[in-house]
Amino acid sequence: DDEVCFRPIRQASYIHRSLNIQRGSEKRHNISCFFIVDESNQYSMKWLAISLSLVLCEAWAPSKSFLPSFRRTASRLSESKNDYNVVFRPSTNDDSFDSLKLGTARVHRYSDPDSGMDDTEYIMWYHGRDSTLTADNSLPPLSTGRIGRATSRNGLAWERDEVGSVDTDKEGVSLGLNTDSWWGFDTAHVGLGQVMMPMSTPSIRSEGGVYVMYYMGGSFEETKINEYLDGEKKAMVPDEAVIKGMKMRIGAAISQDGVTWGRVEGDDPSGACMVPYDSSDENQSVDSKDEKGKPLEIPEEMYCGWPEVVVNPLGENESADATKDESRNNFFMYYSTMIKDTKEKAIGFGVSNSGFASWSKRGIVLKPSGPLDGAGCARCNVVAKATLNADGLWEEGSNGWVMFYEGVSSEDGKHRILAAESDDLMSWNKLGLALDVGEGDDAWDVKGVGSPHVIRLDDGFFRMYYTGEGPDGETAIGVAKSVDLKTWQREQAEVKFAFE
Repeated sequence: DDEVCFRPIRQASYIHRSLNIQRGSEKRHNISCFFIVDESNQYSMKWLAISLSLVLCEAWAPSKSFLPSFRRTASRLSESKNDYNVVFRPSTNDDSFDSLKLGTARVHRYSDPDSGMDDTEYIMWYHGRDSTLTADNSLPPLSTGRIGRATSRNGLAWERDEVGSVDTDKEGVSLGLNTDSWWGFDTAHVGLGQVMMPMSTPSIRSEGGVYVMYYMGGSFEETKINEYLDGEKKAMVPDEAVIKGMKMRIGAAISQDGVTWGRVEGDDPSGACMVPYDSSDENQSVDSKDEKGKPLEIPEEMYCGWPEVVVNPLGENESADATKDESRNNFFMYYSTMIKDTKEKAIGFGVSNSGFASWSKRGIVLKPSGPLDGAGCARCNVVAKATLNADGLWEEGSNGWVMFYEGVSSEDGKHRILAAESDDLMSWNKLGLALDVGEGDDAWDVKGVGSPHVIRLDDGFFRMYYTGEGPDGETAIGVAKSVDLKTWQREQAEVKFAFE
């Protein structure tokens, strides 16, 4: 097997792991990687809480006569007076993988403060869908499909990577469908969760570093639609109605350039590293107690998706060598799921020593409560609280983290971005509304906002990238800014002149 090492620019602690990688039809490689732990500190945007409502019960019927059309309608974003903060839209090329829908933007910002020039670079990964994946209307009405990439100099004006990886199933795609393993969990559609990279600070790339992508995927396995419904909704759907690709699982992939990715084989027979818990599955087992001996309650789940992974920081009494302890949970994962018994859409929690093939569930950390998220919680992004010091560098204190997540209202059914905070990354207290839907009937994001992702800027502000849905169901990526992670204002992304 080939052995590869990646060397960082600055000194940091390392987590050394051996991975089984399979890219395309090539042989599997064993790659030895060092990952840095910084010691300084859809058809519509609606997911199951909305798409499995009475209104959409027709969308899950087996007969095509019941199914909605996925044909792309003419975009109204260009006509809207409130689209000033839109930075990325579906492709106008009908042959592009993201010509129908897009979502879940994950942005990296890189700069070298010692270079003496403005060399800032932004990279965005996102997932998108075209009409070919909805031709028979058998997949969930999401924006998932394939994962692409775009670049920018200022984080506002973006250029698509029209070429993509050389070994994907479609042009312009970085991570496509798994066409090499028919038994794989990601053969029908894939969606982005998060992209991580070893770095010495949140904005400086490590020389020769490796990107790590966490994503979810669905196969052509059929499940009954009734399994995702309860009460009157369940009675409205024929018992024989089925859907493909809904039992999503989570996987990981790595890349040296952020363009071409190699899948990491997880412990599950499907290749996934995190799967919905099923007590009847002999391949699954869960811990009865956590690391502190506290009893765990792990509910059965319907799917696992939209993973968000956070590095577990070293404690005050931990040395750099602590990450080498195989019993230490070096990584935390938050993921969207549906609890089987209650049909609640919630955010689950898992831990891992390596961050790759093997994860252990730790239960649910966020459940629906109150009108803002009474119909569901999903798609989160965890951000460390930080302040800009006198030298213009961000400093992370010991005052905890903020989780931005997508809440589904039990009153109007709309998706909004909410916040919660924690001082240990395990227990979370809800803070309420962070970003509301757009104002006005013609606002490009009037029907819902979600899939938040927050980065830091040099001017002391935080920028949030989010997915919005317009009046006609069109999706796009927008931006908002905040100085304190509490109050958010939509950011001007385009300057238009009266004579245009």
